[in-house]
Amino acid sequence: MDTHSSQDIVRLAKSLIDVQKELAPVVKDSTNPFTKSTYASLNSVMEACRDVLLSHGIWLTQLPCAAPVELGPGHIGLETRLIHAESGQWISGTAVIPLPKNDPQGMGSAMTYARRYSLCAMLGIITEDDDGEAAKLPTRTQNNNRPHRLPPQPPQTPQDALSPLPRLDGVTYKAMQSQDGRKYVIATGNTMNKKEFLKAAGFMWNSQQRVWWKFTEAA
Repeated sequence: MDTHSSQDIVRLAKSLIDVQKELAPVVKDSTNPFTKSTYASLNSVMEACRDVLLSHGIWLTQLPCAAPVELGPGHIGLETRLIHAESGQWISGTAVIPLPKNDPQGMGSAMTYARRYSLCAMLGIITEDDDGEAAKLPTRTQNNNRPHRLPPQPPQTPQDALSPLPRLDGVTYKAMQSQDGRKYVIATGNTMNKKEFLKAAGFMWNSQQRVWWKFTEAA
């Protein structure tokens, strides 16, 4: 029987609670060329969680693994495991996905897709996007007799939440949403020359993702 965790995960669970409290908003840094929607790349997701995991003594590993033989050829598996270094406690999950094409490029695309979605699922990160067309997982032309649901569009902060923000030359604001559902705003453009004004308006500097941001509740 497959197991997805060590017998005891109490210490790991406590550390993961602290991790989720400290996770910074994931910046949607890429655009799906097919749907024109934005999404958070693997690099953005890793930037948001890597240092937080390490600071709490949690080792992240993602390894390719064999897909179930009954699925036939053209599939690849990925095991994502979180290990509490001090206690050795761990949890894991395995994703199995079809290859868009059976060559190194197809395998790389599928593996990147699986790594990002598996990591978000393990840590409870909500990005509310879908760039599956980039990896063709699954094909959008598949007819399963059910209404097709387009991927959710990036959440938008109401205009009245943006209006109290300072109007600064060369600085623009973009509405986003954090993994716990709270709305926030990022400042883009010539922000470093206006950092004192942004600080005064309640913005914080995220050194990992190099962006000024604030929750709209504080706007």
